[in-house]
Amino acid sequence: VQLQASGGGLVQAGDSLRLSCAGSDRSFSTYGIYWFRQTPGKEREFVASISRAGITSSYAEAVKGRFTISKVNAKNTAYLQMNSLKPEDTAVYYCGARWGPVTTKSATDIGSWGQGTQVTVSS
Repeated sequence: VQLQASGGGLVQAGDSLRLSCAGSDRSFSTYGIYWFRQTPGKEREFVASISRAGITSSYAEAVKGRFTISKVNAKNTAYLQMNSLKPEDTAVYYCGARWGPVTTKSATDIGSWGQGTQVTVSS
């Protein structure tokens, strides 16, 4: 499946953003969806994941309680709602897809990536 991420932008601390991850076809429903983020010079880090049916989700500790991942298979789209944004959330955000259970938090296990979308949070 091919993915396209969108929704990034420049916001102030405390604001909200919703990122979208659009899949290219109906096979989207068979993939677990992941959001990772990356800053210059650092490895891509896990943010959140959701199972193929959109039932089971997991979050990094740094975003737990502020971010919510969701998946609407009828629209071939997943979302990352980001509330109470902090300057340390500034990064390029990538959505990824992996067939099977959402048991990994490693970027090397992700089979398909969308292009990144920049999120910048000013203080």
